[in-house]
Amino acid sequence: MEILTVCGMGFGTSLMLKMTVDDILAEEGVKAEVSALDAGSAKGRSADLIMASADLDSALESVDVPKIYIHNLTDTDEIKEKLLQYLNK
Repeated sequence: MEILTVCGMGFGTSLMLKMTVDDILAEEGVKAEVSALDAGSAKGRSADLIMASADLDSALESVDVPKIYIHNLTDTDEIKEKLLQYLNK
C-alpha cells in the first residue's frame, strides 16, 4: 500500500502528517510506504490513498485517488479514526 501525505509546499505539514500516519500504521501492524509531497507533485503520482489538510480539497479534486481530508492536523485521534475507517472498509 502506498499513502501520500500532502501539503501545499511539501515540507512541514505533510511531514508532520507522515510521522503521525507512520506511528498509527506501526501500532496497527499495517505495512505501507508513506511519502510526504506537495500538492503539485501528488497530481502526477499514483497511490492507494492521499491524506491532506481539508483546505487542499480543491487542489486535489482532479487526482483519481481516494482521499482523506484532515481538519485538525494536530489531532491524532481524528487522523487515526479516519485512517482506520479507510483501512477497515
